[in-house]
Amino acid sequence: MEKTRIIVSGGGTGGHIFPAISIANAIKAIRPDAEILFVGAENRMEMQRVPAAGYPIKGLPVAGFDRKHLLKNIPVLIKLFRSQMMARRIIKDFKPQVAVGVGGYASGPTLKKAAAMGVPTLIQEQNSYAGVTNKLLAKSASRICVAYEGMERFFPKEKILLTGNPVRQNLTENRMSRTDAAVAMGLDPSRRIVLIIGGSLGARSLNEAVMANLDLIRSNPDVQFYWQTGKIYIDEMQQRLRSLPKVGNLIATDFVQSMDQAYSAADLVISRAGASSISELCLLGKAVILVPSPNVAEDHQTKNALALSDRDAAIHIADAQAKDKLIPTALELVHNNVRLGRLEENILKLALPDSADIIAREVLKLIKEK
Repeated sequence: MEKTRIIVSGGGTGGHIFPAISIANAIKAIRPDAEILFVGAENRMEMQRVPAAGYPIKGLPVAGFDRKHLLKNIPVLIKLFRSQMMARRIIKDFKPQVAVGVGGYASGPTLKKAAAMGVPTLIQEQNSYAGVTNKLLAKSASRICVAYEGMERFFPKEKILLTGNPVRQNLTENRMSRTDAAVAMGLDPSRRIVLIIGGSLGARSLNEAVMANLDLIRSNPDVQFYWQTGKIYIDEMQQRLRSLPKVGNLIATDFVQSMDQAYSAADLVISRAGASSISELCLLGKAVILVPSPNVAEDHQTKNALALSDRDAAIHIADAQAKDKLIPTALELVHNNVRLGRLEENILKLALPDSADIIAREVLKLIKEK
C-alpha cells in the first residue's frame, strides 16, 4: 500500500500555525503512518513552532505585498517567483497525494504549484471574509473548508464544507475549574478577572487603552486585570508602569504560557478578532469584547467581529475608540451577570467542535478519491 504523504502549507501568525498543527495531529491520530511535511515562510514564526510540535518544515522566501507603496513590491515579486520554483521542487521530491493550505504567505505559491502539478488541494478559509489568495486558489481547489455560513459569496458552493476552525488541542482537554486556574495564575478567585490578549506580538492600541485608564483600574480593586502586552511591548510598558503609582490589581506579562488556564480563570476576555482566537472563544463559551486590528488585509477582523456582535455573541469596539471606551465598558460589563451570561450563551451557539478531525477526514478522503 502506498504511504500517505501530505503537505500542509501556511503560517505567519499563531492564528494560522495552531490550526495547521491541529489538522496534522488529527491526521496522525487517524493514520499514524502518514508523512506530513509543512511548508512555511522563512523567518516567520512557523519555522520554530512547527519543529517544536514534531513536524519537519521547509521555508520559502515569500513575503507579503505592500498595498500602500507599490514600487516596494518588485523584490516581493522576485521572492514570489523564487518561492514558486522552490515549491515545485519540494512537491516533486516529496510527492504528496494532497496539499492543504491554511492561509498565510507560503500557502499561495505552494497550493498554486500543487494544483498545477495535479495534486488535489484543500483550502481552510478561517475568516468570514475570504482573502484574495484563497479566492484565487479556490478555482483549482478540490475542497474548501470554512468557519462561517454564507461563504458561497466567495467560493463555488459545491466545494464548500462548513467545518469551523481547528483550535489548539490543549484548550479543550482537561479543563481546569475557574478557582484552580485563578490560583495557578496568582490571582484571587473571589474577585472578578478580565483577561486582555493582543495576540502573540501584542496590540499597541489595547496596551495604550490600559495605560490611559490606570486610575480607573486602580479605583476598581474588586476587578483584576491580567494583561498580555506582547513581546515587543513588554519592556516599554513595564518601564512606564514603574514611573507611576503602583496598580495592585493589574498584572502585565509578555506572553501567556497557559492559555487554557487563562481562559478558565477569566470572567471576561478582551481580544483582537483573529479567526483563530474567535474559534477558541466560541468553543469555550467566553464573554468577550472584540477590538479588531485595522492592520490586516481587507479589514477581515472587523468583519469577523461583526459576524459575532450582530448575533449578540460579543461586544465590538473599534480600534480607534479603544483608548476611551475599552476599559470603562469592560468594568461595567464584568459586573453585569445577566449580560455576561447572555454573551456566553450566544457565543457557544456559534461553536463548531471537532473541526480538526472533520478536516483531517476530508484530506484523507481526497487521497482515496484520487
